[in-house]
Amino acid sequence: MQIVLCYPVESRHVDQIRAAAPGCEVVNAGQERIDECLPSADILIGHAKVPVDWDRVLAAGKLRWIQSSAAGLDHCLVPGVIDSDIVVSSASGLFAPQVAEQTFSLLFGLLRRSPLFFRAEAERQFVRLPTDDLRGKTIGIVGMGGNGRMLVRALSPWDVRLVGTDYYPVDPPERLDQLWPADELDRLLEVSDVVILTLPLNVHTQRMFDEACFSKMKAGSYLVNVARGAVVVETALVKALEAGHLAGAGLDVTEVEPLAADSLLWDDPRVIITPHVGAQSARRVDDTTDLACINLQRFFDGQPPYNCVDKTLGFPHPSVVWRRSQ
Repeated sequence: MQIVLCYPVESRHVDQIRAAAPGCEVVNAGQERIDECLPSADILIGHAKVPVDWDRVLAAGKLRWIQSSAAGLDHCLVPGVIDSDIVVSSASGLFAPQVAEQTFSLLFGLLRRSPLFFRAEAERQFVRLPTDDLRGKTIGIVGMGGNGRMLVRALSPWDVRLVGTDYYPVDPPERLDQLWPADELDRLLEVSDVVILTLPLNVHTQRMFDEACFSKMKAGSYLVNVARGAVVVETALVKALEAGHLAGAGLDVTEVEPLAADSLLWDDPRVIITPHVGAQSARRVDDTTDLACINLQRFFDGQPPYNCVDKTLGFPHPSVVWRRSQ
């Protein structure tokens, strides 16, 4: 059996995976050789960021399981994989603490008007400008997976009201004030002062936040997107900002990445942009390898891996999500 790796491992990570999969051949393909190596793989661990000939992979008929090193699975959930018997598991929730920290960075930057102060600082202007408060606000979290649940924990001490929507509105976090089904998004938008996107990208969520959606948000509210950029229609976001309907937007992801140099978002002082770094962590590769080894043991024991996803939706049911206490 061959295990192909496609994430930035060091030799110690490869050794760790070999120890968890005795008798298996472990190939560290990286991004440079993933397209070449994947047709011969029984198991893929990682995240191909380069084009892969999935038709060739499926025709080879060997691949049995994909353990993604990312929470989002748009990189591998092509129609052929969805229709196949290939098991797909994600890294859902694995980097939730880092995503929560990135969300706080964007959110407080918007509320405390950091872009304006940074621009004033660059011009050596010591000028007081109006700021906003987090305390007392209603925060709407769209997507109550691992990242959304971590945000509930992180935000709950801040004297805010927390509401959320999810495709699986079950087992709500203890400190979430209200959890609604995904089809009640409008309800969340109408009451939220801040809307945080933590939902996956799939056929149902792609370009979900369009002009009609933004029009339902409260006047003067904020958008923070730490999900996938293609969930938001950039032109609609620009229009909502230009009209003054939104007070600001914090974007770790954009509809097209990298964001075009001529995008109007760059020059808007009410917008904070970071280059898709929400899940970055000094421990990212270590944590990914630990989860992969846990799931390898389950695979060899004939058990489904943690974070096994519904391939038509692109995310796991809450009952199979890996928790750090496990």
